[in-house]
Amino acid sequence: MSDELRAVALVCSLKSSPEPSSSELLAGQVLDALAGHGVKGDSVRVADHRVDPGVAVDMGDGDQWPSLRRKVLDSDIVVLATPTWVGHMSSIAQRVLDRLNAEASETDDQGRPSTYGKVAVVAVVGNEDGAHKIVADCLQALSDTGFTVPATGSTYWNSEAMNPRDYKDLDSTPEAVASTTAPWHAAPRTWLGSSRRRGTPAGDQVDQLASPLRSVDNVLCSSRDTCIWEMPSSAAISLWVLLP
Repeated sequence: MSDELRAVALVCSLKSSPEPSSSELLAGQVLDALAGHGVKGDSVRVADHRVDPGVAVDMGDGDQWPSLRRKVLDSDIVVLATPTWVGHMSSIAQRVLDRLNAEASETDDQGRPSTYGKVAVVAVVGNEDGAHKIVADCLQALSDTGFTVPATGSTYWNSEAMNPRDYKDLDSTPEAVASTTAPWHAAPRTWLGSSRRRGTPAGDQVDQLASPLRSVDNVLCSSRDTCIWEMPSSAAISLWVLLP
């Protein structure tokens, strides 16, 4: 893997391209925000690919999940974007999580899953309530399959009940959504880290990103040797990555 930080958005809309998708719109806004920190991003509409049911990395002839899996493994950050359907994530998002579950069995010589050290965040859209439950379900599954979940690692938009609207049909992005999605917006708390070790070009790049943040309140380290810097509310920059 190169020293350049990369992100991939798995858009789990039930619509195939080129039909407009609110999930794809919100995923693109997350990638744009990450691009502001030099992270290269790519978006994939999962419905455009044949992803067979199963819990293996490759379900055989015709299964196109292996090509999507390669994009995940080549990335540092994975954005899972899903619409809300009958109060739940889309069936395609569930299929993606089913297939990612196979990574728990794909381990390195230290017994860590192939997704270890990667960050996962979630974006949810829908015209009824349900985003909090979907975020909880998705992040739990992503954590179980080896991803690291950053604090406030989700963004969402729901229309008011009984008044169906599409996110893509809004005249502008609601401020609450924009301030959650865009890392350069001041938020209650922001976190910064790196998925690469210091001393590497990518680690040095993260050090440079951190330099404007003069005041660090706390340094939190988990048992998985992941450190997260907690910044004061005045911080104007954040990036969802880790430091092994």
